[in-house]
Amino acid sequence: MASRKERGELNTLAFDMGEQVNDQPGETAGKTRGSSRVEEDDRNKPVYSVTDVPPWYLCIILAFQHYLTAFGGIIAVPLILSEGLCLQHDSLTQSRLINSMFFVCGLSTVMQVTFGIRLPILQGSTFALVTPTMAMLSTPEWKCPAWTQNASIVNTSSPLYIEEWQTRLRALQGSIMVASLLQILLGFSGLIGFLMRFIGPLTIAPTVSLIGLSLYDAAGTKAGSHWGIAAMTTVLIILFSQYLRLIPVPLPAYSKIKGLHTSKFLIFQIMPILLGVAVSWLICYLLTISDVLPSDPAQYGHLGRTDVMGNAVTDASWFTLPYPGQWGTPTVSLAGVIGITAGIICSIAESVGDYHACARLSGAPPPPKHAISRGIGVEGLGSLLAGSFGTGNGTTSFSENVAALGITKVGSRTVILLSGVFMIFLGMLGKFGAIFTTIPTPVIGGMFLVMFGVITAAGIANLQSTDMNSSRNIFVFGFSMFSAIAIPNWIGKNPDFIDTGVKEVDQVLHVLLTTHMFIGGFFGCLLDNTAPGTKRERGLLTWDKMDPEDSNTLETEEVYDLPFGITSFLSSRSWARYIPFCPWKGNTSQHKSEDSNMLQSQGNEGIHSERSELALV
Repeated sequence: MASRKERGELNTLAFDMGEQVNDQPGETAGKTRGSSRVEEDDRNKPVYSVTDVPPWYLCIILAFQHYLTAFGGIIAVPLILSEGLCLQHDSLTQSRLINSMFFVCGLSTVMQVTFGIRLPILQGSTFALVTPTMAMLSTPEWKCPAWTQNASIVNTSSPLYIEEWQTRLRALQGSIMVASLLQILLGFSGLIGFLMRFIGPLTIAPTVSLIGLSLYDAAGTKAGSHWGIAAMTTVLIILFSQYLRLIPVPLPAYSKIKGLHTSKFLIFQIMPILLGVAVSWLICYLLTISDVLPSDPAQYGHLGRTDVMGNAVTDASWFTLPYPGQWGTPTVSLAGVIGITAGIICSIAESVGDYHACARLSGAPPPPKHAISRGIGVEGLGSLLAGSFGTGNGTTSFSENVAALGITKVGSRTVILLSGVFMIFLGMLGKFGAIFTTIPTPVIGGMFLVMFGVITAAGIANLQSTDMNSSRNIFVFGFSMFSAIAIPNWIGKNPDFIDTGVKEVDQVLHVLLTTHMFIGGFFGCLLDNTAPGTKRERGLLTWDKMDPEDSNTLETEEVYDLPFGITSFLSSRSWARYIPFCPWKGNTSQHKSEDSNMLQSQGNEGIHSERSELALV
């Protein structure tokens, strides 16, 4: 164990060209196919697995790195919602939303790592709730008055203006809290296993893709405030993330063996978004102090200045403590509850996939049903907290940080736990959140162009396990995507078409029919589960199968046990087996036999389906 930790100190963050272990020339000629497979598996194994604890200084560095990885996604959601909440000219309230989001994400991460799935998986804001939220805020009842769009008219301290945005935020947070109860129920009741039977790649692909596609208007509007600055930001992020990502940069480092020395870090691979935004932000600051950008709000390019938000940083307090109900007593909107529920179901499906990916990358066995149920239930509690704190959003597992595990080869849950503590602490620094409100609008637009494009592609990537040579699959995916774009577009142009005579029903239908991901997911799920097709064709065999040769498992299922001796206490209680989210001593053997039976039946079905297809040919 000691040698593995020493390798981690040298290789986890650093990419020191002189310290890499390469194959010896004399050995390469005599390698067999089997030995090369073993060496490849060794390279894929995590340096620190789930239960390992790296040295304290390495924990701090890695935890901060995970925070930086999640940085772009966490601050993006409050900035998107600010326009729908009539807050685009109130930088101080925007900063409080950002602080609240970091604080709640930190709490959710600590809960998830300690009592939830117990994997090194970070919790952050979810884009799955942004689309239904914006659909809710675009209804005639909640649309912002024209006077709130004019910065010269808006008085952010007036009671009238404060009531305008607080009314919307209270309705939104109440709807999120009610909708999160469904996620809690599905998780802790064990119903998530039943629900996932009907959700496959052809449901997830259009749903996730449409999260990114539906935000094209927000990205275009912000980027259009100055296309030059937006293009610069986008080019920098692309340059750092794609072209320079494998170029090591020499930076100071420390290890017990070599002491203080210089090592080469893949800094562009670790934080391309942060670097791209920071460089563009700095250039905008230089253009502002030199008065290259116009100071007149009516002129094009004014929003590229860094002083548009005035004295946001100086006005913000040094210390702030977010608390539930900080905007008043939450209210509930029926249309909002139903729309956000659709987003939460999408978030659940995505999180289950993240759990399996995280387990594989961190050296843990595939998560058992009780751990998945507990993880989804804790995510529901996180969304309940996010709603009660008035963040305007929920929480979910961050796929970006799961991918970071594969890059760093560090799967220690202690590192993620420390990341959660960092977010809680930074969420209490008022000036910290205020700093991000000074990011120029076109810089945010350039960041959105990249982020939303990646989200769209990540959704389409779910199709890799399906047979896309099948006309059935092409029809299901194509119809789901096109309908989800065409229907909301038409409803948006004809908002008076929906008129049932009941105001509440009209609001519900308007939110659902203008939520792209709901329509795409609905048609995808309906057609995929009703149109004839084999499991292999639908991608379900690959979706469900766990290949033991591809999993670098270093631990047993004990990594999913509850802490503080809770599992030991429950193991001696026979009634614990009837609680879906509780581990008990008979769980391991039961799940292994169930999984083996499932894989055997799936394999037989795949063989039978192939024989049937050959017979037809």
